[in-house]
Amino acid sequence: MNNMTDTVKQLLIINVLFFIGSYFVPQANELLSLHYFESDGFKFWQPITHMFMHGSLMHIFFNMFALVSFGSALEHFWGAKKFLFFYLSCGIGAALIHSGVNYYYFHDGLNLLIENGVQKTEIVSTLSQGMYNKGWEEITSVSSVKDMIEAYLGKAVGASGAIYGLLVAFAFMFPNAELALMFIPVPIKAKYFVPVIVLLDLFSGVTGYSIFGAGNIAHFAHVGGALFGFIMMWYWKKNQFDKNRWDR
Repeated sequence: MNNMTDTVKQLLIINVLFFIGSYFVPQANELLSLHYFESDGFKFWQPITHMFMHGSLMHIFFNMFALVSFGSALEHFWGAKKFLFFYLSCGIGAALIHSGVNYYYFHDGLNLLIENGVQKTEIVSTLSQGMYNKGWEEITSVSSVKDMIEAYLGKAVGASGAIYGLLVAFAFMFPNAELALMFIPVPIKAKYFVPVIVLLDLFSGVTGYSIFGAGNIAHFAHVGGALFGFIMMWYWKKNQFDKNRWDR
């Protein structure tokens, strides 16, 4: 890989500062993580700030490793402004898809409860206190109530959505580059690896079974970042995007 580029280095520093700062200012997690947009905890800046927050040392390590590895190669060819635009767009796109899926899960459970006589104000008020009524599970199902609660109360953090966008862009630009990854013993070409990892995330998001062996992963945020990355790369390639428009 190329040496670390300037914008990638700045993003790395910002992420590390946010990660360290969240331990000294616990309120930062509440204010900067991405909340469900219909909940009281949502703030307009969270679709951006959530991508600089991370839940654990391993979480930030893998994301920053990928940022440096793939981001530096892309910034080298694109320049700083185009790279930053792409990175942030994928991160925001990930937040939009994640929020849209949460909207579906929340309102699916909400509508079932309302149809069975439970008042919307009672449901929202109970959830806003971080609680739920055990009787709801008898009206709908345990899984429906669980999905509704997680959608409304869950918080998303991490640069993973933006990173998945970078992976897609890297596969577009360097399809035959062989990736030697820690958990795979043989090199795999980017054009094969990236679609497979995105499809695995889609499978985990739809089925609820995590291929990656960990819970609390925002799989649809990963898919959303990859989707927005694909759309932008397809559009730029189709229209032969004028790279001179971007001031390096």
